[in-house]
Amino acid sequence: MLIDTHAHLDENAFAFDRADVVAAAAAAGVTRIVTIGTTLESSRAALAITQEFPGVFAAIGIHPNYAAVAQPDDWRMVMELAGEAKVVAVGETGLDRYWDHTPIDVQQDYFDRHLELSRRIGKPFIVHCRDAETDTIAQLRRAAEQQSLNGVMHSFAGSTETADSCLDLGLYLSFSGMVTYKKSEELRQIAARVPADRILVETDSPYLAPVPNRGKRNEPAWVRHTAEVIAQVRGIPLEEFAAQTTANAERLFALPEAGRR
Repeated sequence: MLIDTHAHLDENAFAFDRADVVAAAAAAGVTRIVTIGTTLESSRAALAITQEFPGVFAAIGIHPNYAAVAQPDDWRMVMELAGEAKVVAVGETGLDRYWDHTPIDVQQDYFDRHLELSRRIGKPFIVHCRDAETDTIAQLRRAAEQQSLNGVMHSFAGSTETADSCLDLGLYLSFSGMVTYKKSEELRQIAARVPADRILVETDSPYLAPVPNRGKRNEPAWVRHTAEVIAQVRGIPLEEFAAQTTANAERLFALPEAGRR
């Protein structure tokens, strides 16, 4: 039994076969999926998808790359969505210096908004970080001075030092299909040493398909390939690792048991 803690089921890539994709995930033992909002419209779509599929839950937020085009009322409406029962997290939020779609000060403002909303409603936050590790850790440390942090670094691809900083701040680390790539030996070594109660797996589908499906449209069923690689480097059976990550996801996102809404 596995949980895909980060997918984008509202993407156009799933527009014509979303039900088949969710069914295939269930058949592969992926009992629950967290689908992630990146804009107000995407967040609304994610929440609508949760109403169609009992095993799908939503995170709502405004991605750093889209913060510059958010309308004045978008954040207020995101905050209203945050109280919905099947919304289990806030985000994805964070910082991205790879793309220049949003000025960094605007990204930082929205990052703080998500962190504060997470604290206020008691739901975890999901962090996107690309080419911005130093800035992201600094902002999280400032937030930690005001409140304890409850969140996850999604699709972690940072350094050992960044991983240690995240763990010191009380965060979970989630690994995507990147950990299966041939060039990702350092990332596998980081995944091998994350404490058992702080590690998660995800697909980030439709992106970052794992080996042996790299280059194809990713989907939640394939989180198993990522779990298999990490279990191997941790030297434990897949069943044990799956149980660990499932328990961690249930705890972080306060998910109900499989089969319950």
